[in-house]
Order: sequence, then structure tokens, then C-alpha cells
Amino acid sequence: MTATTTAPYPAASARPLKRPPARLRAWATRAPLLPALVFMIAVTQLPFVATLVISFFDWNALYPKARRFTGLANYRQVLTDTDLRHSVWTTILLTVAVVLASLVLGLLLALLLDRRFRGRGVVRTLLIAPFLVVPVAAALLWKHVLYNPEYGLLNGLLHYVGGPQPDWISNTPLLAVEASLVWQWTPFMMLILLAGLQSRDREQIEAARVDGAGDWQIFRHLTLPHLRRYLELGALLGSIYIVQNFDAVFTITSGGLGTANLPYTVYQSFYQAHENGLASAAGVLVVIGSLVIATFALRVVSSLFREEAARS
Repeated sequence: MTATTTAPYPAASARPLKRPPARLRAWATRAPLLPALVFMIAVTQLPFVATLVISFFDWNALYPKARRFTGLANYRQVLTDTDLRHSVWTTILLTVAVVLASLVLGLLLALLLDRRFRGRGVVRTLLIAPFLVVPVAAALLWKHVLYNPEYGLLNGLLHYVGGPQPDWISNTPLLAVEASLVWQWTPFMMLILLAGLQSRDREQIEAARVDGAGDWQIFRHLTLPHLRRYLELGALLGSIYIVQNFDAVFTITSGGLGTANLPYTVYQSFYQAHENGLASAAGVLVVIGSLVIATFALRVVSSLFREEAARS
């Protein structure tokens, strides 16, 4: 009986799997982000485009049929009108004062919290609390609890020591708005600068102490140069918010007594004077100014990330 040998099956030729093209893979990766992108464009960019178009028209909401195209006339009026120019100057003054004061106070608090002491966690939580308060609630707190000339805390303390009883909002209106914003934004600056302090090279500081350097020399020659990027970041991010701030001005002074900044002027032009075109032009200028500041802020953030990556 002869054994029959079966020939082996021919091996199937191994064919490499085709990979989809690079462009298709890129679209597949970005597809989950598409709904968020469409939503962001619909919510932010389309209204801005509409505002930009309206800013080229002389358009009063009380006379909608009388609107006409005026080109850059609204922008010229924003930049040349006395009240509008004053609001621009008030915005600059408010932003510079609040950012500088909150940076200095934030740096002092960050230097305090960088040291180890009993109850540091509780103190840090209490110092962060003002930044977590809703802006309108913070402004109301300062207006009624602190500034009120009859039952406010400041006048209560002055009455206790036999001092005068000033009307803080009437006597120093811009300073009253600035103080409330500094109180709210100092914790934000403190957190940024505290992160910068905790990222210092401890070995370098110890070596400086061994060489005989004092606290002031270490702060001036090591700490301050290291914090430069963090100071810039805090100043830029704070400026973006203060330029657009509306809550404190509206709540504390209602834009009176020379405290009307550009966002409040936009509100006044749109909702009280019903000048849609003029208000849109002022709003576009606010957005452009914010974008310029945001561009510098993004550059500072990217440089910080590059420095941290190089250090690690």
C-alpha cells in the first residue's frame, strides 16, 4: 500500500496593508474637534464679523430705516470725540494702575507664601478667595460694605479713632474702582509669581548664600531676573481683563465722576443712545487692543514652556 503524499498548499503571498493617505489620517484625527470648532466660530467669530460690518454704518436703533454706509466715520468719531477720548484715557489709567499695584502686592504675598510657616495652606486659601468672588458681587461688597459713608467699614474704623467721615466714591471715584479691582486681581498675580518662585533653582540660591550673598542680593540678582517672564505674563493677562472690565465701573460709580472706561462707553452708546454703529466701532477697537495684548501674552507663555522644557 503506497502512501500518497499531498503537496503542500502554496504559501499565500504576504501583501502589506495599505495605509490611508497622510491627509486622510490628519482629517480623521481632527474630526472629533470639528463640532467644537464650528460652535466656537458660530458663537465668537460670526458676531464679531457682524459687529465689524455694523461699525461702518450710521445706524441708530430708533431709526432703523435711516441707516447708511459711512465707512470709517465712526472710528474717526471714536478717536476724536472728547468724551470717547476721555474714556480711552480712563481705560489706560485704570489698567496701568490696577496691574502695577496688583503685581507689587502679589509679589510681596508670593514671597511670604514661599516661606514655610505654620498654617501656610490656610493663609494661601484665604488669600486666593477674593479672586473666586463673582466680579459684580465683589464690586457690591466694596460699594456697600466698605465705601458707604453711613455704615461702611472704612468710615466705621475712622469714627472709632476720631477721624473724618469722607464719601469715598464721591471724593475719589477712580481710586475707589481701582481699589476693588486690585483686591480682586492681587491673588491672581500672587499665584503666577508663586509658581515662578517655586520653579527657581534651589542649588543656585544655596550656592549664593554660601558665597555670602544676602537676601536682598539674592532677590535682586537671582529671583527678580528669574521672575521677569512671570511678571510679564501676569501684567499681560491682567491687562486683557482690565481693558475689558465693565462690572466694577458699572456697579460702583455707574460710569459717572469721570470713571467711564471704553467698555462702559460702548454700553452707554448702544443701550442708552442706541447708536449701534458708534458702539460697534468702539467695541471693535477694544477687541483689537485685547488681541494685541493677547498676542504678547501667548509669546510669553510659549517662551516659558520652552524654558521649562530646556530646564527639564
